[in-house]
Amino acid sequence: MSEQSGPADEAWPADKLAALRLGQRLVAEVEAERAGRRAFIDIWPRTTPADTEAGNQGWKRSDNARTFTIEHWDYEADLIDGYDYDIGAVLIKATTAAGEPELLEALGNWGVQPEQFVYPWHSDDPK
Repeated sequence: MSEQSGPADEAWPADKLAALRLGQRLVAEVEAERAGRRAFIDIWPRTTPADTEAGNQGWKRSDNARTFTIEHWDYEADLIDGYDYDIGAVLIKATTAAGEPELLEALGNWGVQPEQFVYPWHSDDPK
């Protein structure tokens, strides 16, 4: 069965779109609101009971109709690498996107582009 392509297929690098569809969080570092701070936008694909069942069976399921939570956090730069990264952390904004088109719209409204996102382990995001 083939899936129809949509705006997300053209906007996202293929590996990052596949990661989102598999439920993998992505991160983009953005400009902080003031000196001595660092800021990140996280995309959290929401998991479903079907994802849990797949995980129990040892695999990850792809879903191009996922809902996403998007969060913009601002942190004290000198605490990013420690256990206390959350001291002074500020949630700037958060939203939910029901599907890939809404995700693209939300990111566009926040002034961030899909190509800015990386895997969490390639970022300094403390979460």
